[in-house]
Amino acid sequence: MAPVVSVAKAAKKPASPVTLSGWIHRKRESGGIIFIVLRDVTGLMQVAIKKDSVSEASWKMASEATVESSVEVQGRVSEDKRSPTGFELHASSFKHINVSEPFPITEYQSVELLLDKRHLWLRSQRMINIMRARSHIFRYAREFLDRNGFYEVTPPAITKVGGETGADMFELDFFGSRAYLTESSQLYAEAMAFSLERVYSLAPSYRAENSRTTKHLSEYWHLEPEMLYFDNKKSMALQEKLVSHIANHLARHEDILAALSVNKDDLLKIKPPFKRLSYEDALSLLNQKGFSLKWGDDFGVEHERALTESEDKPVFIHSWPSEIKPFYMPINPKDERTVLCADLQAPKGHGEIIGGSERIWKYEDLIARMADVEKAKGVKFNMKNYEWWIDLRKYGSVPHSGFGMGMERIIKWLLGLDHIRDAIPFPRMSNRLEP
Repeated sequence: MAPVVSVAKAAKKPASPVTLSGWIHRKRESGGIIFIVLRDVTGLMQVAIKKDSVSEASWKMASEATVESSVEVQGRVSEDKRSPTGFELHASSFKHINVSEPFPITEYQSVELLLDKRHLWLRSQRMINIMRARSHIFRYAREFLDRNGFYEVTPPAITKVGGETGADMFELDFFGSRAYLTESSQLYAEAMAFSLERVYSLAPSYRAENSRTTKHLSEYWHLEPEMLYFDNKKSMALQEKLVSHIANHLARHEDILAALSVNKDDLLKIKPPFKRLSYEDALSLLNQKGFSLKWGDDFGVEHERALTESEDKPVFIHSWPSEIKPFYMPINPKDERTVLCADLQAPKGHGEIIGGSERIWKYEDLIARMADVEKAKGVKFNMKNYEWWIDLRKYGSVPHSGFGMGMERIIKWLLGLDHIRDAIPFPRMSNRLEP
């Protein structure tokens, strides 16, 4: 038996006997020849099965095989420009491993059906290439941080710390106690940073926001580094290097990019430095573009698009008003209306991909800031739940910073996807819990 190889390797072995295993992507019959397009993870290969070139048993099985049947084919590959894949395998033997029932997905299906049949739609060429790219993006993110002295840590997904109010978190009963699915691993990563100095977690986060936009998921993968002795400027420099590393390395995968109509040159342009705009300057720029925003207003989808639609690289918006940012961000000593933070906006209106800041590292400053937030926002912190985290400021605390990157958001941007649901295998949204 000829060696079993992938479709991609078979294309490099013209005239050599090979065995391919995969699934039938397309099938048609014409005058004693059955043509199938065979799919595996590396690509597609046209296979020609001639009735007078295979055994009766092989011909019978080829005739019975349906779209998405799993099969094994032996033969020799030759270059054929008439083939939709550029190569053709001339079969000498064919057998099916499992004959598929009539496949429920055909051309021009509704978005809802494709989501209902997500477990099958993942076999489409589009989703295969998105998932391949996703795997590479995760690997390059880890690779960059590993090379820069970071340790990967694994914080819990179940927590008692409910943000400022817990309103946007999924609550659960933990053996009689109120608990939440985490919306961020930041607080636990901070604790780990005081032993390992530079850490990151790459894990799911959960947001109970009833948002039905093209960039919101209820469950998403969250990359969260924490770094001792980093101020906001040093953190932004790290972020732009990380994003550039991911984009530039993804550009190597030309087959994936071609399948998704992504221009690799656009990815190679993503290099530091990225443009930096203060919130105040961004606000002024938006009002010059016809918006009517006042100090303290947050930016929505239309504002993010207006700020980045003509950009080729991401843009930092820094020094946001303190009233619209979390309690752990320190007040900017140069402008007490703002905090030491930055959001990274992807170009072409793809929206925020990273949010980061310095962390309040002095005990007295943190207690005062939490009290100010309680007074201004009318919220009440459960200080008992935060006691362990506040403790970090009592025992040898040092200045530190961190940030969170939404992995599906960066995938959506780099691959030019219309909706974030295609950046994750099984999307969980406010209106989607199946399959």
